[in-house]
Amino acid sequence: MSTGQPGDPALVLVAHGTRSARGVEMIAALADAVAVELGVAVSSAPNTGLRTAFVDVLGPSPSEVLRDLDGPAVVVPAFLASGYHVYQDVPREVAESGHCAVAVTEAMGPDPALTRIMAVRLRAAGWQAGDAVVFAAAGSSDSRARQDVRRAAGMLAEQLGAPVKIAYVATGAPRVPEVVAALRESGAERVFIASYLLAHGLFHQRLHDAGADGVAEPIGVHPGVVRLIVDRYRSAARGLVGAR
Repeated sequence: MSTGQPGDPALVLVAHGTRSARGVEMIAALADAVAVELGVAVSSAPNTGLRTAFVDVLGPSPSEVLRDLDGPAVVVPAFLASGYHVYQDVPREVAESGHCAVAVTEAMGPDPALTRIMAVRLRAAGWQAGDAVVFAAAGSSDSRARQDVRRAAGMLAEQLGAPVKIAYVATGAPRVPEVVAALRESGAERVFIASYLLAHGLFHQRLHDAGADGVAEPIGVHPGVVRLIVDRYRSAARGLVGAR
């Protein structure tokens, strides 16, 4: 479908929220890049083409943003796994908004585009074939999110042609420092952490204290991420327009 045209559904990009200034700047930069790709405006004003919302820490919330929109909207959860925020928070926020024309896409991950970006970030951090890899995710108590993480880790292992060990930063076990230490004890000379995090923040800072030889940057703003969000939006927007 065309983009940036009158009547096109608005895009509401929903992120977790962080107190990290770098993390907030990254989400803003990602929204800007998606807006450029779609040819729309990013603004806090009502009825603009792309708005950002947060489910925790920051505002506005998705329900607040949706209440500002008169026309149809597509909500894209900027999460790397479909846990509590995707299955509970986002639908609740949509329902609380009272908006009657909203489509919610799948989460961003797992996806081959993210796998390719992680491999690039890992090599940029100094990883070479033969080095051990720890796949570091935020973690979740939701079994569906943990399954998504296992899928994403398997995709990275296939991309690298090397085994990866899953570890968690905040919720779940084993934790990242434990896995790094275990790999050392098993004879790994060099250990690198692949960050399955979207943006800088407290969780990513913790990775640098885990004892690894290198830590890859978060997935962050990358053309592959931008295309992934745009593809999610366009697919859902076509369905919304076709249903009217």
